[in-house]
Amino acid sequence: MGYNPYFYKKLEVFQKQHFIDTISAGYQPKGDFIYLGAAMHKGQVFPEAAVKLPLKTMNRHGLIAGATGTGKTKTLQILAENLSRKGVPVLLMDVKGDLSGLAKPSLGEAFLYERHKKLAFPFEPASSPVEILSLSEQNGIRMRATVSEFGPVLLSRILELSPTQSGIISVVFKYCDDKHLPLLDLKDLKKILQFTTEAGKEEFESAYGRISAASTGAILRKIVALEQQGADKFFGEKSFEVQDLLRKNKDGHGYINILRLTDIQDRPKLFSTFMLSLLAEIYSTFPERGDSDKPELVLFIDEAHLFFDEASSALLDQIESIVKLIRSKGVGLYFVTQDPTDVPAEILGQLGLKIQHALRAFTAKDRKAIKLAAENYPISEFYDTKNELTTLGIGEALISALDEKGKPSPLAATMLRAPVSRMDILSKDELKELTESSELKEKYNQEIDRESAYEILTHKIERADIEKAKEKAHQERKKLEKTTSRRQRNTSANSQKTIVKVLTSASFIRGVMGILNKLMK
Repeated sequence: MGYNPYFYKKLEVFQKQHFIDTISAGYQPKGDFIYLGAAMHKGQVFPEAAVKLPLKTMNRHGLIAGATGTGKTKTLQILAENLSRKGVPVLLMDVKGDLSGLAKPSLGEAFLYERHKKLAFPFEPASSPVEILSLSEQNGIRMRATVSEFGPVLLSRILELSPTQSGIISVVFKYCDDKHLPLLDLKDLKKILQFTTEAGKEEFESAYGRISAASTGAILRKIVALEQQGADKFFGEKSFEVQDLLRKNKDGHGYINILRLTDIQDRPKLFSTFMLSLLAEIYSTFPERGDSDKPELVLFIDEAHLFFDEASSALLDQIESIVKLIRSKGVGLYFVTQDPTDVPAEILGQLGLKIQHALRAFTAKDRKAIKLAAENYPISEFYDTKNELTTLGIGEALISALDEKGKPSPLAATMLRAPVSRMDILSKDELKELTESSELKEKYNQEIDRESAYEILTHKIERADIEKAKEKAHQERKKLEKTTSRRQRNTSANSQKTIVKVLTSASFIRGVMGILNKLMK
């Protein structure tokens, strides 16, 4: 049988239509959705094969991965601004400092319109309501938590304490509850630990048992190490209320809360401390939501390896538990990182949405990582996944999601839409203006140092020292009085003895007798 161009033309048309039908069927939600882009096959973009993410499944967590410069941050930006437009508040961990542009509309460069022309989807520049948050002295609304809110279990895990040391922390918290001593910052915690083995040693031993000075010393050293990473700025008042992350503007658009972490890359423990505290607070305060039409809140953790690199096994267990449970509160977690293996396998298995940008194969290690990444995606009749991962362009990604019934959608190499907000950072003046105009500024940007465990214990120790000094002075005075009285008695007795001795001496008697003889003559 010879070459039949008509047959091959029909076969090509059939294959294209089969591809379009398969992708469309897998990404055709019945409810509200976010449009991400259009599927590609053999270098061609098919606008008819639109990739749409059901809003209902956005609390099933997700991963955005890819090599540097492949478009991860812009994908995060697309998701955030579209969630906001759908009335879903967002919290972004901005480690690189390049997400503040969400507050301003896109400048509308020509290449953006060109991209959207290929997608057959309109491009309309727009801004989103943005709140700038900070853990340190950077411009933004300050986020803090008290030591009491953090709790003994979470604190012990962050400090990587031994079982004995964790027990001491629990006893310290119990003592503070019993004595109504507020534990607000690390200064309070250090003071109470010192108190247990110094001024308050007897009181502690009688009520809670003996506490080793060596153990409290080890805990104190770990607290100091945490302080050196900036935790003293995080612990304190006024505590940030997680309900303030759920605000919407007058148009019903959810606020995008951008937590600026540009000064935290060399302080991973502070990052882990904050994230665990925040997730625990959200889990304990948000009501159960079940399967709702859209999430209550979505968190994006950029540079996710910072979250996991310094985490102990106990800490990872805690993170895994929260990832599993927090979904029922209507909260979605999205990890953004270069390599999917940066996220522990136990957590990776919990993720519903995976957006994989290009990976680079420069070394044997890179090729191994690409092979492992390819195995995380469903088998596709249209793509050689391992090869596709190395040939994707900027702003293109392999996408695998869940449909509204929780079933995996077909793998789709996708040309992503462009962000409608500015793809650049705000200037210092623009950031300052955004912070100054915030409704939350008066609530959180003031230092509060009310009387807490540190001040109460300091006053208690001072009073005890004064009482001891008074008692010592009293004892010294009594001793002095006793000594003086004894001396006086001794002096009187000695005087009497001297007089008697003089009066009874032979010379005195002879003298007296001589005088009497003269008088008689």
